[in-house]
Amino acid sequence: METAITLVLLAVTVLAGTAVSERLRVPAPLLLVLVGALGSLLPFAPTIELSPEVVLLGLLPPLLYSAALQTSLVDFRANRGAILALSVGLVLATTAVVAVVVRQLVPDLSWPAAVAIGAVVAPPDAVAATAVARRIGLPRRVVTILEGESLFNDATALVALRTAIAATAGGVAVLDVALDFVVAAGGGALVGLLAFVVVAKVRRRVTDPLLDTAISLVTPFAAYICAEEIEASGVIAVVVAGLLLGHKAPLVQTARSRITEQMTWASIAFVLEGAVFLLIGLQASALVDEVRRSDIGVGRVVLVCLAVLATVVVVRVAWVFSTRALLGRTRRAAALPPRQALLVGWAGMRGVVTLAAAYVIPDDTPHREVVLMIAFTTVAGTLFAQGLTLPLLTRLLGVPPPDPASDALARATVLQQAGEAGFARLDELDPAELGPEEHGVAEMVRTRVEQRSFAAWERLGTRDGAQSPAALYARVRQEMLAAERERVLQIRSEGEMPSQVIREVLAMLDIEESMVEAARQDEPAPAPTADTVAAGASCDDLDAHPALDEATAQTCPACEAEGTPWVTLRRCLGCGEVGCCDSSPQRHASRHFEHTQHPVMQSAEPDESWRWCFVHQLSG
Repeated sequence: METAITLVLLAVTVLAGTAVSERLRVPAPLLLVLVGALGSLLPFAPTIELSPEVVLLGLLPPLLYSAALQTSLVDFRANRGAILALSVGLVLATTAVVAVVVRQLVPDLSWPAAVAIGAVVAPPDAVAATAVARRIGLPRRVVTILEGESLFNDATALVALRTAIAATAGGVAVLDVALDFVVAAGGGALVGLLAFVVVAKVRRRVTDPLLDTAISLVTPFAAYICAEEIEASGVIAVVVAGLLLGHKAPLVQTARSRITEQMTWASIAFVLEGAVFLLIGLQASALVDEVRRSDIGVGRVVLVCLAVLATVVVVRVAWVFSTRALLGRTRRAAALPPRQALLVGWAGMRGVVTLAAAYVIPDDTPHREVVLMIAFTTVAGTLFAQGLTLPLLTRLLGVPPPDPASDALARATVLQQAGEAGFARLDELDPAELGPEEHGVAEMVRTRVEQRSFAAWERLGTRDGAQSPAALYARVRQEMLAAERERVLQIRSEGEMPSQVIREVLAMLDIEESMVEAARQDEPAPAPTADTVAAGASCDDLDAHPALDEATAQTCPACEAEGTPWVTLRRCLGCGEVGCCDSSPQRHASRHFEHTQHPVMQSAEPDESWRWCFVHQLSG
């Protein structure tokens, strides 16, 4: 019963701390660490020892798997050079430099023990980096690099730690170290690939969302255990399986299964992430007591802790700038700009793996309490020193967050092209398949797909004082859904209808309402200019029709002549004629293209300069 009460208290504290952090606009990890540290001083606080088995097997696999599922494999491949430089090169460099610093300050410590300390504090934490980076809106390239690095650096650090511990027992050869790393990395990748193949084959035959999600819950633990059993890296196995399964999910899972899995893992990650940082804080009091009993002296321990904290920060910043030519370089982008490189260097928060790795060191290791305190100081110090100042540094450097205007334009472009592919398939269908009694079904489907595309374009902005059709539809439909749900609940209370039927109807209403809420946007995104258009969107027609410096128009002449309203305006770059958008009743811009075949139009709304090619379905 005591264990159950402790778990409930931990969960309640995590929920309350997260809610308070949102009100205070403070990252939840930082607040939970502080709450845990203060709570550890209370006499009635539970004593929870953060054992390596609990963290490395119970917490790390699900957290890494959840993060890997949400990581883009395409972006990961594009930034693999930067990710390898940070997750392997930087971890090894940090391990070596920290070992030298510790050895100078504590000469009694052996070199293997010093290397073990370096391996413990070397890897930044995936959860901490993601939680802070996404909250403050760092550029996507920076977030991708941080996420990719934090998914793989744990494996490098744990292999280095395992080697250092083996060296304390009798020494190891350099060749053995290299071979151990190759086996750990290659074996982990192979196990992860095998887990992906097996799960993907099973999922192709599973349509039940609950069974599919249950398979997903088992996958990270199975991959981790199998890899560790052959002395490979369980971390790499989990990450590889998660990356591949997340990438192939649209092909091997049903839509309902994907939705259920995403919601399940989001809930699990939310609770576990909060619990991890709360547990870190709860170690504070016990570690302080152990240090007080150390024969090194409190002053020397404090000096070593602060020196290691400063070392990991300085080494990371220096490494990032020395390898900046590689970081962020892709086929579509140059090296990471200096300001973004500084953010990558400063976003090196440590987390639960560092503290758990410290507990892996054998109990009979001399000065083990110093190792534990160094780990705790590095975790707490980087979380607060870097986590709290990262938002301020981002503002001072003037690094812009992801541009909602560019996102809105890219979203509309993708939906437009998807709709065109759907229309092409619709045209290929045999009319006999629809049946004569379903006359007009094809036109109804076409209309619904067009409305979806129109809604995406409307998010770019509407005429002042006008409400877009999509926004009006969302507001009206939400009012209707509320009335429908109220009536269904009245029917339920009468007890005449089967409860299963009532649940199914309510579920249908909930799904539709969630779709309406997701599509509804009270305020349009800022207008995209030529500088915010998604990179790489180009074609021969867009190249031949550059954007005009001034394309703004006040009215749609055809709408004025017909006495009809319009939503937004477009200007043809072939002849200069102004027409209304496809969300407007008459769709004069599209009708102008159909009549003249002039391929490119430009937005004629104030402060907008994006263009659209009707022929290639691309924005530029």
